[in-house]
Amino acid sequence: MRKRNESVALEHERFAASASSSSSSSSPSSPATAAALDKDCRLKKNLRLAGKGTKELGSSSNAGMKRAFGRKTTIIAEAYSNLRRKGLWFRLRKVFLWSLALYAAIPFLVKLCPGIQAKLIFLNFVRVPYFIDLKKPQEQGLNHTYNYYLQPEEGVTIGVWHTVPTVLWKNAQGKDQAWYEDTLASNHPIILYLHGNAGTRGGDHRVALYKVLSSLGYHVVTFDYRGWGDSIGTPTEPGMTYDALHVFDWIKARSGYNPVYIWGHSLGTGVATNLVRRLCERETPPDALILESPFTNIREEAKSHPFSVVYRYFPGFDWFFLDPITSSGIRFANDENVKYISCSLLILHAEDDPIVPFHLGRKLYNIAAPSQSFRDFKVQFVPFHRDLGYRHKYIYKSPELPRILREFLGKSEHEHHRELRH
Repeated sequence: MRKRNESVALEHERFAASASSSSSSSSPSSPATAAALDKDCRLKKNLRLAGKGTKELGSSSNAGMKRAFGRKTTIIAEAYSNLRRKGLWFRLRKVFLWSLALYAAIPFLVKLCPGIQAKLIFLNFVRVPYFIDLKKPQEQGLNHTYNYYLQPEEGVTIGVWHTVPTVLWKNAQGKDQAWYEDTLASNHPIILYLHGNAGTRGGDHRVALYKVLSSLGYHVVTFDYRGWGDSIGTPTEPGMTYDALHVFDWIKARSGYNPVYIWGHSLGTGVATNLVRRLCERETPPDALILESPFTNIREEAKSHPFSVVYRYFPGFDWFFLDPITSSGIRFANDENVKYISCSLLILHAEDDPIVPFHLGRKLYNIAAPSQSFRDFKVQFVPFHRDLGYRHKYIYKSPELPRILREFLGKSEHEHHRELRH
């Protein structure tokens, strides 16, 4: 193309030179001049057409290359996208198959190792809140509380907290263990509190309850079962019950004529009814029993627990999950125990309890109320509406709680003093 343009330019220069040399002898209107001009115009037109054709050719060529490149890019992108989808699907399928295998294996693992179920029921290895010193209850806002250590039997040591009534707060500052033990005989009723699974006696909601009860004028004695918190030993249902019995006897040896009530929460209700049944059988019942968020028995509670949802309809659920609990010696049979209890009974339960369903607390009340063992005692069930949001462990927030306890335990205290007079 470049050579062609150069030849045309040379021809144009020769034509201009010839035209210049003949201009002196020819007029502008001569035939030779007109022919030369016409030829020059045709050459320019041809040059424009050639240039235009070259541009169109180059443009179409570039467009073709772009379309070809675009098609290749699209094909590569689609292939890469397909590979990614296949890779993602492969990973998802792998995760699904592993999850399915694990889901199917867990029941067999639980059946072969019943100790797993015991661990899940007690959850004593879950120590919350972390990094607190149980020897220093004042760090939890309990500056009228003393920490003891008792030994129910050889090789077992349990940590105990004793919170005096708020009215004794000033007197309690800087006092030793002997002073705290002596105050149990002061003119204030005593509550032995038995906490539920997981955590320690220093749990946040438990500390909040101690403060409420202390402000109402009660001594509060609580402890960690063997294997919980800083208590030494291995947790079992009989061992937990014996720990509670030991602390109760320790209190009674120091309380004089003051009434002693037993308060159990969640799993602690199972320990509480075990304890009170034993006390009634030996004819030393407490002055009242309070059950907060109770269940009927551990099998029904395990079946109703939210953790069991994924296996509740698994073939052989009872055989795989519930029978190992029984074979581990764990029953916590509140529904059986209440038939042998002879003292006033108060049941507190929130309708929105997600851990121990409300219907289990109601069912326990329906079993206890007609029992002959309660014919001379008061049995009361107090529900808390779901809109209050007390769930499993926040009933202590209820502004009605002081009135409920005053009305229920006030009667028990009156009966207690009447029996003493006789």
